[in-house]
Amino acid sequence: MDTRKNEYAKPERLLRRSEAARYVVENYGIPCATKTLAKLACVSSKGPPFRLAGRFPLYPTSGLDSWAQAKIGPLVRSTSEASPRFSPTRKSNGKRR
Repeated sequence: MDTRKNEYAKPERLLRRSEAARYVVENYGIPCATKTLAKLACVSSKGPPFRLAGRFPLYPTSGLDSWAQAKIGPLVRSTSEASPRFSPTRKSNGKRR
């Protein structure tokens, strides 16, 4: 049994940042801007994974797929079934009435 990788296997498609944003919008309907991906790459670990080719980020389509699918909530029949992302309580402005 040959355990080597197939030398002729097609490499995974890597997308530049603008292509990656367009890919997410077209395939998942999730708003995604190029600048959002840039900011997530700099200040957060919650963005899609990417590789660097010199100074250019390249996003694998599999990473974009898993990131976009994780952003989509479960299928529900009512808004009461959806789990709230934020607490419904108001923030106090620190003043007493």
